[in-house]
Amino acid sequence: MGDAFIRHIELLGYEKRFFPSQHYVYMFLVKWNDLSEKVVYRRFTEIYEFHKALKEMFPIESGDINIENRIIPHLPAPKWFDGQRSTENRQGTLAEYCYTLVNLPHKISRCLHVVNFFKVRHDDMNPVTDSQIKKPQVFLLPKDSKKNPTDITGPIVLQTYRAIADYEKSSTSEMSLKAGDMVDVVEKSENGWWFCQLKNKRGWVPAAYLEPMDGPDESEEQEPNYAGEAYMVWKSYTAVEEDELTLKEGDTIEVIHKLLDGWWVIRKDETTGYYPSMYLQKAGEMNTSVKSEQRNRSAPPRRSTIRNAKSIHKQGRKQISQETYRRNSKKYIQNQRNVRGKSQNKANVIIEKNEPEDNKPKAQPAVPPRPSKDLILNRCTESTRRKIL
Repeated sequence: MGDAFIRHIELLGYEKRFFPSQHYVYMFLVKWNDLSEKVVYRRFTEIYEFHKALKEMFPIESGDINIENRIIPHLPAPKWFDGQRSTENRQGTLAEYCYTLVNLPHKISRCLHVVNFFKVRHDDMNPVTDSQIKKPQVFLLPKDSKKNPTDITGPIVLQTYRAIADYEKSSTSEMSLKAGDMVDVVEKSENGWWFCQLKNKRGWVPAAYLEPMDGPDESEEQEPNYAGEAYMVWKSYTAVEEDELTLKEGDTIEVIHKLLDGWWVIRKDETTGYYPSMYLQKAGEMNTSVKSEQRNRSAPPRRSTIRNAKSIHKQGRKQISQETYRRNSKKYIQNQRNVRGKSQNKANVIIEKNEPEDNKPKAQPAVPPRPSKDLILNRCTESTRRKIL
């Protein structure tokens, strides 16, 4: 028989261990070509390091040279703090990853890197645990998980974005970019900061510096909602650009357009403008954890402030002008007042302005002044001159 290779990898679930410290490992049933079946245990950090090394071994198939040639599946980077919820939710992603990995061309799926990673180790046969302290807790994946989608989180398909300009990070949690860099977006936050990974780097990047590969328009950007959604300002901000608003903590506003770069169009009374979404919270909701996390973070840059941004798309991103926001918002408010009858006087003014031209009284022409006697004698005909003599 030839070299050993893997026929199938099945995710069985995960295990919570308490020695030497609390951590989680995933359980895989590995089926080999000699019909043997072995159970192995791997931490997600190990799996991610394996994934990065695999991409470096096959740069063409990983899309490093041309993103269109990528066949190696995506895998999100580990979170800063992995807990039980993230471990559980990641099962669908790992199951899909293993299925795709085994079905790749043989030069990848049967290479030594893959084979050695899933070989049985000593720790797989004799896990390092201290049963006298606390036994491991096992969480098995339901057998009918494929039939019941509520039991397992579906696979995460990471989107690839391109940097349209250089960005220098300002903190250790961020990531610097060069124009043209291709990044995988792991998490999109409403505050305009996206968590991305680029080869062996990962960190937060302003969404304004990224554009999707398939087109300039973002389908996630909803249409404006001029009815407005009630929010409250929990952090003051002083406007820098002309189309931004200056608000203080405690102000109540209405959000009419949520944009992905983290700058939302809001309405305060009858004034509209941009405001950082990370300084807003829904009316009636208190989220102190988000507040403490974002209080020291500055608002991300806006798309309109990025200079020399070069898009790969011929057509630019569709943008709504501030004047359109203002006009449509004012029109919506006016229509609501008319329907509810709360401002009858203003409604009457609008009705008068919209009356047909036929119903309006015609303006009377002005009567010209009568010419003087000397002017008539000098310029008029003989018959006219006789009438004044």
